[in-house]
Amino acid sequence: MLRTLFCRKWQPVHRQLHGQRSVLCGRPLVAGASSLRYDGLLVERGIRPLDAPRWPLSTGTGSLVLRNFSSQVSDKDRGGALTTRIVQSPYARLMRLDRPIGSWLLFWPCGWSIALSAPAGCWPDPVMLALFGTGAFIMRGAGCTINDMWDRDIDAKVARTKSRPLVAGELTQLDAWMFLGGQLAVGLLVLLELNWYSIVLGASSLGLVIVYPLMKRITHWPQLVLGMTFNWGALLGWSATTGSVQWSACLPLYLAGVCWTIVYDTIYAHQDKVDDVLLGIKSTAIRFGDNTKLWLTGFSTAMLGGLVTSGIVCDQTWPYYSALGIISAHLAHQI
Repeated sequence: MLRTLFCRKWQPVHRQLHGQRSVLCGRPLVAGASSLRYDGLLVERGIRPLDAPRWPLSTGTGSLVLRNFSSQVSDKDRGGALTTRIVQSPYARLMRLDRPIGSWLLFWPCGWSIALSAPAGCWPDPVMLALFGTGAFIMRGAGCTINDMWDRDIDAKVARTKSRPLVAGELTQLDAWMFLGGQLAVGLLVLLELNWYSIVLGASSLGLVIVYPLMKRITHWPQLVLGMTFNWGALLGWSATTGSVQWSACLPLYLAGVCWTIVYDTIYAHQDKVDDVLLGIKSTAIRFGDNTKLWLTGFSTAMLGGLVTSGIVCDQTWPYYSALGIISAHLAHQI
C-alpha cells in the first residue's frame, strides 16, 4: 500500500504553528512531523488530529495516519479550481478566454459610440451596452480562432505562441472550424437583435476580420487593418441606437480608435520583433524601429484630436474633456 501511495504526486500542506501544537484546517494536531496531501487524503507522518479517527500503518520510523481531506475543501476553492480548468481548456485558450483584455479593447469603441449617441442628460442604453458587450466577447474569440487557423505555421516557430492549441496538437483544424461556426452563429444572433441598417453594417466588417491575419505577410501596417477591424463598433454602436450613422461624429471617433489601436498594438508587437524579423513577418514595430516613440506620439495626438472633434460635434461638456486629459496623461505614460 505504501508503494502505491508514494508512486503518486505529493504536495506539502501548509501548517500554522501555535506554541507546541499545529493547526491544520482548523483542527489541532500533535506537532513534530510533516504533512502531505494525497488525492483528497491528508497523510501525516507521526502526527494526527486529536479528535480524528486514524489508520495506523507501520513505516519503521513511526506511524502513517490518513484521513479524508476532500470534505474540508471550501466551496470557494472548488469553484476556483473549476474556473481554472475551464479557462485552461483548449477551446478557451483558442478564444483567449484567459486574456479578456482583447474583448474590452473591442468593446470600448462600441461603448463610446453608444454613449455619445444618447440624448443629452440621459444614460447610455443598458440593453445596447449588454448586447455589444456580448458581441465583443464572442467576436473577439472568433477573431482569435481565425488568427490561429491562419497562423498555425508561424505560431509553431515563435516562443510565445508555440503552445497554442492548434500548434500543440490539442485541437485539429476541423475542431477549430466547428468551434468558429458556433462562435459566428452566436455573433449572428446578437447582430439580429439590431436594426437592419446595423445588421448590414455589422456584417460588412467580417471581411476585415478574415483578412487581418494575412496582413502581417503583406505589409508593415497590419496594425492599421487591426484598428479598422477593432473599431468598427464606433460606427455600429451609433447606428444601433439611432438607426443610421452620423458621420460628422462617428468618423473622427472611428479614426481616433484606429490610431489608438496602432499605438497599443505596436507596443505589444515589440515583444515578438526579433522572431518576426527572422520569420519575415511585418509589423509597425519593425517599420517604426528606433523612431517608435515619435510615431506613437503622433498617433496619440491624432487620437486625441479625433476624440475632441467628436466631443464638439456631440456638444460634450467639461466631464468629457476632463476624461480626455486623463487619457492623454495615460498615453504619455505608456509611450
